[in-house]
Amino acid sequence: MPSSALAATAVAAVLALTATACGPEEDNAGGTPSASAGQSDGKVTIPDDLKNRLKEHGIDPDKWRDGEWKNWDKDKWLREAKDFVNPIIEDLWDPDRMRDADKPPENPVDNDISGDDGVTDPTPAPVRAAGVATPYNDNAPESGKLLFDGPKGSMVCSATVVKDPANPGKSNMVWTAGHCVHAGKEGGWYRNIAFVPAYNNDGLSLAELETAPKEKIAPYGLWWGQWAQTSEQWIEQGAATGGQGAPYDFAVLHVTPEKGAGGKSLEETVGSALPVEFNAPAVPQIAEMTATGYPAAPPYDGQQMLQCKDKPGRLSVFKEQPTMYRIGCTMTGGSSGGGWVAAGQDGKPALVSNTSIGPVTAGWLAGPRLGKEAEGIYRAVSEKYAGQ
Repeated sequence: MPSSALAATAVAAVLALTATACGPEEDNAGGTPSASAGQSDGKVTIPDDLKNRLKEHGIDPDKWRDGEWKNWDKDKWLREAKDFVNPIIEDLWDPDRMRDADKPPENPVDNDISGDDGVTDPTPAPVRAAGVATPYNDNAPESGKLLFDGPKGSMVCSATVVKDPANPGKSNMVWTAGHCVHAGKEGGWYRNIAFVPAYNNDGLSLAELETAPKEKIAPYGLWWGQWAQTSEQWIEQGAATGGQGAPYDFAVLHVTPEKGAGGKSLEETVGSALPVEFNAPAVPQIAEMTATGYPAAPPYDGQQMLQCKDKPGRLSVFKEQPTMYRIGCTMTGGSSGGGWVAAGQDGKPALVSNTSIGPVTAGWLAGPRLGKEAEGIYRAVSEKYAGQ
């Protein structure tokens, strides 16, 4: 579990260090340790402060340096790690591993949630998820798949490229659900998190993907998390089932390309990024919301990008917490973290929520209404990388 100080700030320090490469020491804003060059033995030299930090997490520095730490003790790490250490491990996410990652993190709820009937609207009718027209980058360029490792193996969520107020037109920020980066009150930070924009851009079938090159699966490359931040409420309250922490189930990542992007940012690479609306109109004034994601639980296989469009209703999971948005949708696990788009206060499309929970039997999805807590996380990540 995170230390009390880290839980209070809800910040995860992420080391954007290539485990197999050597390079000059870099200036590291925010105090995140960096690796300095040392090629006498052909390996990265690890500074003493980083060695001590890794040892505190139960990680052998030499094994970490050599890339052997991918064979981690998942249960121990998830329970005891204080920080989210996420070095780039080149080619860890090869085509087979990307394709076969199909375990969504659990976050279902019962079909009917008790709550304040005054702000919970009737359960919406299911809306059948429709495939996004290919190529995906032409129709939903901000959307992609999130890959990561958890106690049960390789796992998947969905995520969205969002604008960075500190770096206009050059954002490297990605929005997803809190439960896609952190296990909540019973666990810690997931690891090996990488974002794949426009995953399977041509919408190939699972059979076709078995022989497809990496460029077909990840046409815009893999982007590893440098920094992850979720809400204090999700870290303290979040649970795999029952909707606990769901009204605060959001997260922001700052990412960096695995093998370089010609100096281009993520936003420049995919050609778009969504603004985030933290003061969306009231539910009765929203005509339609569109949720996008890569559902991986049956009857879906996680390989295609799908969308649901519906007029939102309200869902109160706990009376003392913010009311959530809810729409009819048949998408299943794996769509978690995917962006919800609606017209913002200025009438233009903006990200207003993300998929958080849905019933075990599918049929509807709910997402948090983004307010001051979400805006605080968003601006903190942006300011950390201002001008970079």
